[in-house]
Amino acid sequence: MAHVSPSRSTLAFNGVVAAPHILAAEAGVGVLRAGGSAIDAAIATNAVLTVLYPHQTTVGGDLFLLYHEASTGKLHALNGSGRSAMGTSRAFVRSAGHERMPIRGVHSITVPGTVDAWVTAQQAFGRLPFADLLQPAIDYASDGFPVSVKLAAGLRNAEPLLQGHPEAHATYIPGGVIPSIGDRLRLPALADSFRLIASGGRDAFYTGPIAERISSTVHRLGGALNMADLAAHRSEWTEPVTSTYRDVTVAEFPPNSQGITALIELNLAEQADVGDTWGSARHLHPLIEAKKIAFDVRNRTMSDPEFTPIDVPHIVSKGYAQELWRRYDPERAGSGQPDGDADTVAICVVDGEGNAAALIQSQYMGFGSGIMADGTGIMLQNRGGYFSLDDDHPNRLEPGKRTLHTLMPGMLYRDGELAGPIVTQGGDAQAQVHLQLVTSLVDFDLWDNPQFVLDLPRWVSGGDRDEPDTLLQLEDRFEPETVAALSGMGHAIETIAPFASNVGLAQLILRDPTTGLLRGASDCRADGVALGL
Repeated sequence: MAHVSPSRSTLAFNGVVAAPHILAAEAGVGVLRAGGSAIDAAIATNAVLTVLYPHQTTVGGDLFLLYHEASTGKLHALNGSGRSAMGTSRAFVRSAGHERMPIRGVHSITVPGTVDAWVTAQQAFGRLPFADLLQPAIDYASDGFPVSVKLAAGLRNAEPLLQGHPEAHATYIPGGVIPSIGDRLRLPALADSFRLIASGGRDAFYTGPIAERISSTVHRLGGALNMADLAAHRSEWTEPVTSTYRDVTVAEFPPNSQGITALIELNLAEQADVGDTWGSARHLHPLIEAKKIAFDVRNRTMSDPEFTPIDVPHIVSKGYAQELWRRYDPERAGSGQPDGDADTVAICVVDGEGNAAALIQSQYMGFGSGIMADGTGIMLQNRGGYFSLDDDHPNRLEPGKRTLHTLMPGMLYRDGELAGPIVTQGGDAQAQVHLQLVTSLVDFDLWDNPQFVLDLPRWVSGGDRDEPDTLLQLEDRFEPETVAALSGMGHAIETIAPFASNVGLAQLILRDPTTGLLRGASDCRADGVALGL
């Protein structure tokens, strides 16, 4: 076994919130204590994170939700991702001087889906007044909050991006000085926007004053998104996709999410003998190769199913996995493809009744497009930067289209009973982390301590376009024999710092169906915690 800290999971009966920032988790627990449901707590937690973690997320971003309804046993999936502007096109972006899809800037902005998703989910499963759920976020934005370790680093990294947008720069680099750890940061314009949303609901954001400011900002900068695009947006209830890994049922989000990539990986890995030693080359090599094969399928087939037909049942079938696994070489590393980081927040909540939320929400990359909607304090996401300008690419930019999304909440079941929600942030790392966590739980019977599972060393396969196609990043906590063996198999090893953030920041809650005991875990790679009551 590799080097792992002895930390233990949070134990509770009446509810657990796992989030990447402790103050956000406390807000969610406060909602549970006030009688709120798991979705109420998840929304409150998410709203606070858009204030405290602006380098990771924004109310101007997208959201995906899996929600287990305890009274019916049904799992619900809510797609809160926004579409590209109806007035955009590949020709439009090329005419602005771009040969490839710009990652940042006005052409990367798509309709923000988060607020509509909050309202839609809360109307279906919430108990408390919607405005009450936003009050903690309003308070932190108005009164100020201490800059965390992760935010301080995020602000340093983003300062060159923010320099190009005066209002964003003045908001997050006040007085031209990058805030340090523990400094108080106030976001009064964002507080005012939250007050508008609290009083006016989704209409304040999509047809009211916030929509007007988003539209006018984008128009001023030469983009296509307008009031009609915002007003037309609605979240979509859809059906989760499930498969099994050994004796565990794994539910993931369908396309345009990349969620089924994890199911392909698990179907592939299920065919391997990973041995009985966690972290050995025998254990890791088939998982790494399963990732490469699954991502090849993802990149060739997945996008918005309204534009690109996707045979999901076939892609997640065991038979297809058997065909794909013929490519597996147990002795040598195969070729992979470039992968990218992204900035996201992941939240798990289970309440005392067994309702469970796996919520993931994002602006894509740190501080999104880099553009703040004038006078709102709201950064606008750059999710459209994931589109392609290649006319033959399945994820090519088209008007009114949802891009392939890295966001992928998950839910686990054992013997037909809820085992719990699983989510992680980290762009292309997300599917890889789902693979590592699920296989660790199942193959090494680690259900009693999910925190231990999150603390285990991780790997990420893939890197930038100019790096080797066999690149494998390993946290510097694996045994030397493992590193040497993987290198001997042809993996291009890059050792990274212990508990590095680019290997995903995960949250996990497991529920005992007999006793109702909840075991919560939050990734120590962030500023978060799992809190119970």
